[in-house]
Amino acid sequence: MNVELRHLRALAAIGDEGSITGAAAVLGISQPALSRTLDQLEHRVGTRLVERTTRRLAFTAAGERLKERAQRILGELDDALAEAARSTRPLRIGFAWAALGEHTVDLLRGWRQDHPRTPVEVHHLADPYTALLRGSVDVVFLRALPERTAPDLAVLPLYREPRVAAVSRDDPLATRPEIALRDLAGRTVVLCATAATTSSALWPAGSSPAATRVVSNVDEWLTSIATGEAVGITAEATRHSHPLPAVRYLPLTDAGPVTVHFLAPAVPGHPATAAFRAHVRDVLPTAGTAVPDLGRKGDQSLNRSRRDR
Repeated sequence: MNVELRHLRALAAIGDEGSITGAAAVLGISQPALSRTLDQLEHRVGTRLVERTTRRLAFTAAGERLKERAQRILGELDDALAEAARSTRPLRIGFAWAALGEHTVDLLRGWRQDHPRTPVEVHHLADPYTALLRGSVDVVFLRALPERTAPDLAVLPLYREPRVAAVSRDDPLATRPEIALRDLAGRTVVLCATAATTSSALWPAGSSPAATRVVSNVDEWLTSIATGEAVGITAEATRHSHPLPAVRYLPLTDAGPVTVHFLAPAVPGHPATAAFRAHVRDVLPTAGTAVPDLGRKGDQSLNRSRRDR
């Protein structure tokens, strides 16, 4: 099967741009040339990858899988070329909301002290899972896993983290030492699009919030709460990563905890991935034992990957 890098770059560009027109512009080629490249790729792999008409473009199941692999392969190739040019590159860590809360600083300081020749870069991303699939980051911390994780990713559950409520400092609830979900019934709850750990399903029947409102980032989330427009529910790490004098975080007595996960490719793209995973386990003594495997690849896959390297 004679598939070339230009075929993979064409497929990845179509996935990134969502159209032949946009992908052709990014690649600096004509639309007919890109269409011919895609036709060649489909012919060589022996299946349709992209359904396209004059009105819409959609990846087939096979096309979606190959696109994700292509994005990662191209990312790893770019990384390898960059490393050859300037020795090693930083280990890139992605997260969507609050990293590891109170553990974050100790984790990163400890790594920099023990591994001074392998710097890390921390990236706050709207969608760290997709960034990991594309190879834009090497590892991610997630509190909300997708319904189906990619088969070539290893998932390590780290620990369970309590949920807390966030209210304005002027809210009548702000003086309480703790509250329950029913205390927020009838209120407007603000949700952040980059943190999928809260929904109206948390509330018991008959005591759900009056309304939910979605904002696009943590700053908008905090502002909505600080001004008293809404209340919020979040993981306890937010209290450490996003303190605000106008917002009070209160323990919730009847909301289940959130599980924090570590994700990395089963075959790591960065040579320091296994060492960083081991460092995470050292800093967080309960990592891999505090929560069940959840039926995913889990720690066994991570350990196997470490032995294979």
